[in-house]
Amino acid sequence: KVRILHQGVGGISKSDVQLANASGGVVFGFNVRANKQAMELSEVEGVDIRYYSVIYDLAEDIKGLVIGLMKPEKRESFLGNAEIREVFRVSKLGNVAGCFVVDGSVKRGAGVRLIRDDVVIHEGSLSTLKRFKDDVREVQQNYECGMSFESYDDIKIGDVIECFEVEEFAPQI
Repeated sequence: KVRILHQGVGGISKSDVQLANASGGVVFGFNVRANKQAMELSEVEGVDIRYYSVIYDLAEDIKGLVIGLMKPEKRESFLGNAEIREVFRVSKLGNVAGCFVVDGSVKRGAGVRLIRDDVVIHEGSLSTLKRFKDDVREVQQNYECGMSFESYDDIKIGDVIECFEVEEFAPQI
């Protein structure tokens, strides 16, 4: 949350810097300067004093600070679906799903959801993605692959694996 703690006319004083220091804030000055004591105190305490002579620059800087305080927004994009056609037990990995990519593609490192009877029963990531015996980064539509989940083993024939990526980006005001 952004709060204006103090506003006034005249130069930036020592008390302005003390108030900003106590609250963890920033001092903004428009067509003014800080006096010598305020500048010395800001250097000692590490308080940021910013000077502006163009109001639009001040507004843009404040907007940038507000955006920086906001949580990044997340956007999910669908990559593809794979259907589990066989389940193999591998001693070192646990259960491995023998899959056929029916739509889009499946990527290692992307998020996955395990769907059984149209209900999401697990969301996580893949620990392995293989095509024949080779580790691969991606498997395209209409190809077979083998995959295992990170810390999850309850997979069955007929389950659907939905693959997605999540992008984080700075929010806009």
